[in-house]
Amino acid sequence: MEDSKSKLRLEMINYLRHNQAALKKREQDIYQHLFQSTIWKNARTIGVTLSMPHEINTYPIIEQAWQEGKYIAVPKTFPETHQLKFYRLQNFNDLRRGFKNIYEPICTDSKIISSNIMDMIIVPGLVYDYSGYRIGYGGGFFDRYLADYTNIKVAILYQAQLKPAIPRDSFDIPVDILITEKKYCCVKKVNDD
Repeated sequence: MEDSKSKLRLEMINYLRHNQAALKKREQDIYQHLFQSTIWKNARTIGVTLSMPHEINTYPIIEQAWQEGKYIAVPKTFPETHQLKFYRLQNFNDLRRGFKNIYEPICTDSKIISSNIMDMIIVPGLVYDYSGYRIGYGGGFFDRYLADYTNIKVAILYQAQLKPAIPRDSFDIPVDILITEKKYCCVKKVNDD
């Protein structure tokens, strides 16, 4: 199964990297679906990763949250224990390159935010299915973190990243909501009236 996940992962990374100009034009629609949702409006603290160049840009999401007086928590990876810890981010200057050259919070300057404080987490991934399952980058860090996370899990993605079904393992954790440039879709019942 890992071979088929690896193949889908590589195919999607190549697709995203080679179609950046066309895909970036769709980001505003994704943001609009997210910002107009009840889950966004009701969230006080939001967990989100700092995007890589081939991913949907999460910096405008962070800026919008700050403008609305929301708190932002971003993860730091601890590869030796295969764990993530989320830290409050108040300024982009509080970041530095970390694991796999991804921007992470400078831990000495930031406060740890426990999972029960975050009203929602925007979960990164490469390929998703209609049941909310995802293929990430293969480290398992988010699935471990999400195993004990009980609040709303959201994925923002391009429609091209959505497949009818993908291979999944018993430890994979699905997201509750998928947001693409075309639609907002609850895959699990959440309080989003």
